[in-house]
Amino acid sequence: MVVGTSTWARTQTADFSAFTAFTALARRVLVSFCAISREDHKRLNMRYFARTHILVGIGLALVPVGAWASGAPISAPTLAQLLADSGITASGYLAATYYHSSGDNTFHQFDTEHDAFQLDQAGLTLAYQPAQGFGALVDVIGGTDAEILNAAQSATASSNDPVALLQAYLQYVRGNVTVQAGTFTTLAGAEVVAPTGDTNITRSLLFYAEPMTHTGVRVTYTVNTILSLIAGVNNGWNYTSFSSGSKTVELGIDLTPSAAFSLTAQSYIGNDPVDLARRTLIDAVATYTATPALSFVLSSDWGEQDRSAITAGGVWSGVAAYVNYHFARQWLVSVRGEALDDRDGFISGTPQTLKEGTVTFSDQMTPNFQLRLEGRYDWSNRSSFTYTHTLASTGKSVTALADHQSEVAVQGLYSF
Repeated sequence: MVVGTSTWARTQTADFSAFTAFTALARRVLVSFCAISREDHKRLNMRYFARTHILVGIGLALVPVGAWASGAPISAPTLAQLLADSGITASGYLAATYYHSSGDNTFHQFDTEHDAFQLDQAGLTLAYQPAQGFGALVDVIGGTDAEILNAAQSATASSNDPVALLQAYLQYVRGNVTVQAGTFTTLAGAEVVAPTGDTNITRSLLFYAEPMTHTGVRVTYTVNTILSLIAGVNNGWNYTSFSSGSKTVELGIDLTPSAAFSLTAQSYIGNDPVDLARRTLIDAVATYTATPALSFVLSSDWGEQDRSAITAGGVWSGVAAYVNYHFARQWLVSVRGEALDDRDGFISGTPQTLKEGTVTFSDQMTPNFQLRLEGRYDWSNRSSFTYTHTLASTGKSVTALADHQSEVAVQGLYSF
């Protein structure tokens, strides 16, 4: 479009008026700042003000003419824009749940309270992970789940610290090799600590019997788009710091022969610095996507803890199966069934076979918010689930044992 003479004149007049007003304001600010009198101002070297006009003019020249002509405000870049320009990604989530249970949720990892509202996790992840060269990732979580993670990482029975460092590591990528050093999540299992990576509210029995994080060094070699090999050394199960020479070796393989099928296998072998004896875990997870709406997951574990002066040791094994089905676009139903054979009682403290079934309905109400409803039933061949009840005769609360427990949970999950 050709701009007419009158339009051009109006644009130039608007620009000149803005320029004059802006430079006059700049002179007044400079004069006030220097606290000089009006007479002194008149005697100042005019070349100084000429330079001021030039510098301000250059700044105004960087602003589009249309912005001055239209009077539109000039907005500063947002935090998201600054992060994107620097290559840093930021993401997070918040999960809050109401749990109702017939017992004390024995052998559950995170949902240890019952008949209570709970802030499970609030998580924030900042990452700079270029395709080549150095990078880093920091993943911080807060809430009741963080207290349990802190206890595991510090090898204590419990922790009241509601903030935990889920992951924090440096990364270096060269060619097909990626090296990570710091604290990172485990390779074992089909489920993860962050609720955004799971299709159920509660974690499985196998998750209860697996590590959550490791602190050490991990090396991943990407052979091709189908196969990756992983090796590392760390402090063992969850421990972020421990004054011990005992270390655990991590080995893994990630196989993805097609878009519909993937298989991971990993093992952890090393002396546990707390139990002072070798601990071994072999884990495999297979995922099959039958259709865009239907997928199946199978996870299996075999573990062994050697006997020592601290522990009697034991062998355990388990399998968990998942069926996930999307329907009506925003709805997901996830069914989980599993069994954990704790034959020597190392995991649960009692030789037994634990089983559970879980059904979770999820409604993706908005792109960022998900509402979940879950029902779960656990049972065992031994009475090992604790529950508290009140004696009618005395009115006192006592703890008893049962061979089953049930739970209902409602969770709101917001992610960004």
